[in-house]
Amino acid sequence: MSLFKARDWWSAALGEGEEFDQGCLCVGDVDNSGTGHDKVVVGSYMGMLRIFSPHANKSSEGVPVEAQLLEVQLQNAIVQVEVGKFVSCSELLHLAVLHPRKLSVYSVSGTAGNVEHGDQYQLKLVYEHNLQRTACNMTYGSFGGVTGHHSLCIQSMDGMLMFFEQDSYTFGRFLPGFLLPGPLIYNPRTDSFLTVSSARQLESYKYETLAVATEAENRQDPDMPLKTGGKRLMPDWTFVLGEQALDLSVPSFSHSSSSIFVLGERNLYCLRDNGQIRFMKKLEFNPSCFLPYTSVTDGTTNLLLSNHTNMLLVYQDVTLKWAAQLPFVPVAVRVANFPELKGVVISLSSDGHLLCSYMGTDPSFFSTPKVDAREVDYEQVDAEMKKLQKYIREASRTQDILPKSDAEDDLVVTAAVSPNMDSQSLALIQDIDGVLIPSVTIQVKVKASCVVQSSKLTVSIQPPLAVTQDQFVLEPMGVGSSTVVAFSAFLNGRYPPADLTGDITVSYSSPTGVPRVLQSRFSLPLALVCVPSSPAKTTKFKITVDTNQAPVDLNSIFPEFSAKSEDKDGNGLAFQFLSGAKVTVLASKTSQRYRIQSDSFEDMWLVVKELVQRFDRHFTKLGVKDFKKSFSGPLPLQEYFLSVDHHFQLRVSAQQYQDLLSERAVQFRAIQRRLLTRFKDKTPAPLQNLDTLLDATYSQPKTRISPALTTRRVRAESGSNSSRVPQA
Repeated sequence: MSLFKARDWWSAALGEGEEFDQGCLCVGDVDNSGTGHDKVVVGSYMGMLRIFSPHANKSSEGVPVEAQLLEVQLQNAIVQVEVGKFVSCSELLHLAVLHPRKLSVYSVSGTAGNVEHGDQYQLKLVYEHNLQRTACNMTYGSFGGVTGHHSLCIQSMDGMLMFFEQDSYTFGRFLPGFLLPGPLIYNPRTDSFLTVSSARQLESYKYETLAVATEAENRQDPDMPLKTGGKRLMPDWTFVLGEQALDLSVPSFSHSSSSIFVLGERNLYCLRDNGQIRFMKKLEFNPSCFLPYTSVTDGTTNLLLSNHTNMLLVYQDVTLKWAAQLPFVPVAVRVANFPELKGVVISLSSDGHLLCSYMGTDPSFFSTPKVDAREVDYEQVDAEMKKLQKYIREASRTQDILPKSDAEDDLVVTAAVSPNMDSQSLALIQDIDGVLIPSVTIQVKVKASCVVQSSKLTVSIQPPLAVTQDQFVLEPMGVGSSTVVAFSAFLNGRYPPADLTGDITVSYSSPTGVPRVLQSRFSLPLALVCVPSSPAKTTKFKITVDTNQAPVDLNSIFPEFSAKSEDKDGNGLAFQFLSGAKVTVLASKTSQRYRIQSDSFEDMWLVVKELVQRFDRHFTKLGVKDFKKSFSGPLPLQEYFLSVDHHFQLRVSAQQYQDLLSERAVQFRAIQRRLLTRFKDKTPAPLQNLDTLLDATYSQPKTRISPALTTRRVRAESGSNSSRVPQA
């Protein structure tokens, strides 16, 4: 830790919950005031753009109005901001803002105010480019030796360099061997671009080489022959770093020291313009950002370097000259000149702390102030303690300090499913293939232990199962009173459900006005969706369940299906789903195994689940505590994947029908508007076959509605099958 701290000259906290990174800070005379004094431009990933003109003696408790010149909320995240001459035929500075899919160039202008509110600043869009690829970073300069204005180069996330000259797109080139984007900088001395590739090497590309290389319409394999004219893009020189680079910098304040600085994860490199290394400094800390800012003596460069221990270090080449403590870890650092102070260090943290500081030489010492020494009056302390204890006892008598756990709920919900099917079925579909669809009655009893004024009961069940009524508004209940509601459940589709359980949700308000929700669950009988049948001998899919107990008579496990079963020995039962396949359960006579087989893999799930649950209840009644069941066969992943693929194809087909119907509906409304305009016209004009086009457009959706509804119904069935396959 340094003895000296960076002296706080001006600071501000930028928003709440915003994020900032390396390219979100830049300085310059962006409003072209002509004084040569810099303004601070900050952009955030939340799209907030701010411009400051700091003044002395401003604390971070609130950003003063005269310090913040402009604050604008943009629609997209801000990746990088730069100040330069980006408009043709103009020597004024403009602000370039890089978004993930857009490049915008703005002009910042100020109007002198005549009242106490001060000057007014405006942000005006000059031009913008919509990017076809997601941008990572950008650099600017006088590409190709052109003077008087700056061009822009944007690096995309897939390795394409896009060049823009003012309001026009020049060309684009893909970097060879690209994997991940790295830092990008322009070297005006050699008219070349520097970047660090995924091979962890510094690469230099001349602008002339990029201009005559192969046009980047589509990314091509570097091993394949070129499809268009042009040379293959190759770097002019490379330098192996052996580590990933955090930032690049090409200082241009001194022509005598032509250097390229590279900040790595563990080292600081300085190279000449031809790629030869000048020196390397091994760092004993994790750096966060750096900035070469001046040259004190010929042949040397001074730079600022920040690390993750909140330190700001000043180096002259490889020699440490100064160290100061910062209140945070900066992600970007700049040097600016203000009217009241020159050479102010501006640092920005990732959470929006903006600090303007200077290197003070006054050490910050903190000494604990002396406390007035006085003797303790023990009698007074004892009296105060007794008084406080009295308050605590009185408060404990009236109310508990800790909240009591509810010993009894305000409501008790009990659901009872009738053991027999309804004598007269309430199903909406009377039969499927001649087999009557039954229904079963469920009674829900709600008992109150306190006064409940308003409550609502909701029933939810797995499709295609349905109920006669799914919502009930309960009458107000007093203490000890109860309410009973009844409804029937039945099969309302031509495919088996994924589950036979239903949920009951009661929402109410407690006597103190707190909203509460109580839930209960019930299970429907298997006989609601299937009927007994004769066992099948040959099937397509088979599952074997192993147990550690002797075989059980299946007629005693499924008594409601044994009456119509052809196998009186209890070794086999068959379940014919009302809207599905037949599932057969066979019990081995010699081993402790049970086989479930069917021609439909997903239909076996309900029978397997019911069999396992009834086994658990049966052996629990017998007092068997170590009952175990297992499945030792291979997982049927192929059947699961086929079901998922089928469901996906149905979803794609349904979306295609939806898009087609939407397109035809838009066309139909457009033709209607054209016809209405013709009919309202005072001078009659020929319809030009608009009536024929209207009839044809109207007939097309009619022919597509039936296949669309069929696809939606089949998709619902496939979704139920897909949810049953992984459980089976």
